[in-house]
Amino acid sequence: MMSVALDARNRYEDLDIKKDVIFFRLGAPGLVCFHGTNYNIRKRMTGEQIQELIHDASFFKVGSDCYVNIGRIADIENDRLYFGEKGPESKSLPVSKRNQQTLRSLISSAR
Repeated sequence: MMSVALDARNRYEDLDIKKDVIFFRLGAPGLVCFHGTNYNIRKRMTGEQIQELIHDASFFKVGSDCYVNIGRIADIENDRLYFGEKGPESKSLPVSKRNQQTLRSLISSAR
């Protein structure tokens, strides 16, 4: 019999924000909603933790309450940010023309 090592990592408890999260939104005071490729997680955070998160250079503000992970952006096309493969089930966000220019330069300097 072959034994297979399973990834027993629980994303709810062991969330690696820079690696797992593609974007996050700020909600009610102290509430942050993290979006991954196939999950959404809401977490309560302190004001200090939220300030540290929004000032992290890995994330860029694209809306009043929305921050995207620059390293996880796959493409910018038709005023949308795509994360991963483009398709009907892929996650994407609308983005303004001004933010597109800034993101393109950030992406090219990061790679």
